[in-house]
Amino acid sequence: MTGIIVAFPKLEDAKKIKNLLVKSGYQVTAVCTSGAQVLAQADALHDGIVLCGYKLTDMLYSELHQNLPPGFEMLLTASKGILMECEDRDVVFLAMPFSLHDLIDTVEMLRSSVEYKRKKRRAKPRQRDPEEIALINEAKKLLMERNNMTEEEAHKYIQKTSMDNGTGMVETAQMILMLM
Repeated sequence: MTGIIVAFPKLEDAKKIKNLLVKSGYQVTAVCTSGAQVLAQADALHDGIVLCGYKLTDMLYSELHQNLPPGFEMLLTASKGILMECEDRDVVFLAMPFSLHDLIDTVEMLRSSVEYKRKKRRAKPRQRDPEEIALINEAKKLLMERNNMTEEEAHKYIQKTSMDNGTGMVETAQMILMLM
């Protein structure tokens, strides 16, 4: 589930927003009054949503946004006059006063965006170290020499064996080198 950090200079305002979100089924991870508190909470999470006002006790939303970890989306709530001055393209704005429906729709849109980015990160294959690549290539070379395989056949053999055994290709390459 996507964590939400609510941050306003007045604790009472932050708690009111938190209660609205919780009643609507969202998990609010933290309620903060300063940017430093938000950043500390954000560092503990991998991604999420920061719902905040224009000015916190120690910084403006723009400074907070610059310092947030990459997996975070920001929802800024402020008066229309203040929002007209804001130029951040990566920040979603919600003019005050807003309806509960507008708040929930906007948070849901951001939650979907965070979930999509999370899935995209997980689907991205991990980059191997040069040592790991060398180990796999050495195992392929050994299979090619001893079993008269092509490089493609040796690669497929290591891949299939690692899937069958539930191990990674690097571990399978190590086993092949130890056994042969």
